[in-house]
Amino acid sequence: MCGISGWFDLKAPRLPDRALVRAMNDAIRHRGPDGDGFHFEPGVGLGHRRLAVIDLVTGDQPMHSGNGDACLIFNGEIYNFRELRAELESCGHSFKTRSDTEVILEAWAEWGPDCVNHLTGMFAFALWDRRDETLFLARDRLGEKPLYYAILPDQSLVFASEIKGLLPSPLLDRTIDPCAVEEFFALGYIAEPRTIYANVKQMPAGTTMLIRRGRQPSVQRYWDPAPAAIDNHEMSRLDDALLERLERIVKAQLVADVPVGTFLSGGVDSSGVTALMARTAPDTVTAFTIGFHSREFDETEYASLVAKHCAAHHIIDRMQGDETDLVERLPAIFDEPFGDSSAMPTFRLMQLARKSVTVALSGDGGDELFSGYRRYGFHAREENLRRLLPAAIRGPLFGTLANFYPQFDNAPRFLRARHTFHELSVDSRMGYFLNVSVLADDARNALFSDGLKRSLQGYHAVEVLNAFAGAAPTDDPITRAQYVDLKTWLPSDILTKVDRTAMANSLEVRVPMLDHTFVDWALGLPSALNRRGSEGKILLKRAFEKLVPRNTLHRPKQGFSVPLAKWFRGALGTFLEQKLKDEFSAAEYLNIATVRRLIGEHQAGRADNSRALWLIWMFESFMEREHAASAQRAFTQHAARTLSN
Repeated sequence: MCGISGWFDLKAPRLPDRALVRAMNDAIRHRGPDGDGFHFEPGVGLGHRRLAVIDLVTGDQPMHSGNGDACLIFNGEIYNFRELRAELESCGHSFKTRSDTEVILEAWAEWGPDCVNHLTGMFAFALWDRRDETLFLARDRLGEKPLYYAILPDQSLVFASEIKGLLPSPLLDRTIDPCAVEEFFALGYIAEPRTIYANVKQMPAGTTMLIRRGRQPSVQRYWDPAPAAIDNHEMSRLDDALLERLERIVKAQLVADVPVGTFLSGGVDSSGVTALMARTAPDTVTAFTIGFHSREFDETEYASLVAKHCAAHHIIDRMQGDETDLVERLPAIFDEPFGDSSAMPTFRLMQLARKSVTVALSGDGGDELFSGYRRYGFHAREENLRRLLPAAIRGPLFGTLANFYPQFDNAPRFLRARHTFHELSVDSRMGYFLNVSVLADDARNALFSDGLKRSLQGYHAVEVLNAFAGAAPTDDPITRAQYVDLKTWLPSDILTKVDRTAMANSLEVRVPMLDHTFVDWALGLPSALNRRGSEGKILLKRAFEKLVPRNTLHRPKQGFSVPLAKWFRGALGTFLEQKLKDEFSAAEYLNIATVRRLIGEHQAGRADNSRALWLIWMFESFMEREHAASAQRAFTQHAARTLSN
């Protein structure tokens, strides 16, 4: 796992600003503490930070092809690099190292831009080919590894693994995108390709960009999730077929020249991955768990049962209090507002694991692939009702019921009929948006300042989901929702959280269930095999019963959440109140009176506004950093003008 950064002249082969590229690379030092490397020539500058995992001696980057025509910087792991190497050797290619990096270089020489279709793994890379003076950028299929870019006013392009890698450029326009603010408060994340900055974009998962001077760069999609056809033999033995596929993937992802461990939350997905690792790995598995002092959030009991069953070395730590110090660090880790509060225990988990290993396996992806989220069941039932009643009747009927039914935000979902009525009053896409949104339309309308509402010009975050709902390769409501989540929630929330918290601790995380062949296979399963009423992941649980104790699998889903409601009735609420009294940096975007009301209601126990308050805190903390950075830039520019005079 590494970090990459670079500069490319879109206009002419001007000499690169070496100091800028070095500063960009230094900004992502945490992604690769084991060394750095650079390549400069007219029109291009490439930087690399290395976290050594495979071929520790000869795997340094940038790496050049044997004939010197191509130069590569690469972040990630290619799990089928040995098979690809053998295939390329049969085509006449020779190799000097044992690294997967060199395999990408030779794959480019053999297949050009189509090389990405031959790669199995997680990756983001930049390849400079001096033969035709092209820069090729690529990102893996599911979005495990990030890649951001911006086109500057001087017609140069900068790119980096994280937004912070772009910020050293004095030409970068840091104007806030109001649509990103809408997405953040609606969904809890900013969906790719958008970022908080209007002029910074993230390459979407499963895309490439071939860049030539004098031409406008354009993003090309090379992969999209597509349900695979499952043959009759596999259908007759699905439990074993699932385990066989996943075990092969886990085995491939254990390849490393450094220690490898696994995360073990005690939930279904991580338990299965841990058990498969224990079955496959040559040595005792080391498993890491973060717990909570509150039993309501703690799953260490179940994690310990699985660890004992797998004969794993189990290391447990617990969250301490309200973690105020970590809360303050999150904006610097993510570079933009990020609303998933589970980033805190995830960060502590990464921190814990890094003390013992350099690589860890994760169980992420199971919910999206095997219908684990309760919202899939709600959405399917609502879709059935939508089919029974025409929109002309359904809209007025359920819209009226939603207006009159009391709102119970703290009640279990099945008692929150107002939410269900509201979702039934609209079409399928808006209904699913309401299902996944963090703050409802009326809550955002009350929270946003008049200026922000004007600048949105009617933009609504449902467009994030609309962009993919119509392209879903199925009419099944659950599989369609899973597809939308794979395109939005997974890369922009889950995988962003995993990458940033892991890389902040210089840890590589691998996700077996996101092998693209496994994704397509899982999507090809009839949704009835995965969900029955309120219970999801039926097939996955049944298969994992062969690996771990049954009582760890068949229990209510807990998730990896933190006691926000309690925290905001304590120190976090007090700190947020103090921010309002001192200087509220987000005042340009948020209505201060509404923020005060939300704090007051929550602390008095009249409502649970913790989700809204968390988003406000994250946005305010980000804006504080922006204001400080703006002041520093102004000071630096003033000092430079003074010296020049």
